[in-house]
Amino acid sequence: MTVSTPSLPAAGGAQSDAPPAPPRPPSRFSGALQTGLRVAGGVIAVVAALVTALAELIIAPLRLGGHLIGVAVIATVAANLALGWFAYTTVGRKWAVALPAAAWLVLMVTASGRTTEGDLLLVGPQGDAVIDGNSWVGVVMILVGSIAFAVVGFRLMLAQPPHSGNKQLPPSHPRV
Repeated sequence: MTVSTPSLPAAGGAQSDAPPAPPRPPSRFSGALQTGLRVAGGVIAVVAALVTALAELIIAPLRLGGHLIGVAVIATVAANLALGWFAYTTVGRKWAVALPAAAWLVLMVTASGRTTEGDLLLVGPQGDAVIDGNSWVGVVMILVGSIAFAVVGFRLMLAQPPHSGNKQLPPSHPRV
């Protein structure tokens, strides 16, 4: 035989059936802090996109046995998916995915051609520019990196907005 005891109120007062008090509206300071955090998140996303693009450029010419191994392609996909998610999460807007995408793409397109001094960042097997078509890693890296950002943006466009009206408990939580 089990005996159940009624729960006692934590504060020692009487239990009430009154609904909880509505949340207070955010203060000006809180709003300014949120805006500052969102701007900082966007800036961090852009800086991270530039840093990861430079890291990808460094590992693009890696070879194994004289052949390009393409580890930069895998790193590009992983980094760009993470950057798109980070930008959206920190800024809180779907368009924020464009911030790191634009910075990354501008750097990659710039790196794919020769400078006026003749320097190259993305080079092919014979030292040719990526635009000449001799480096499959550089071309694929730009292609899949752009596609990764597009996938994040497309998934966000298809996502359903959260319902704020009728808040129901999930089926696992019984109504009290």
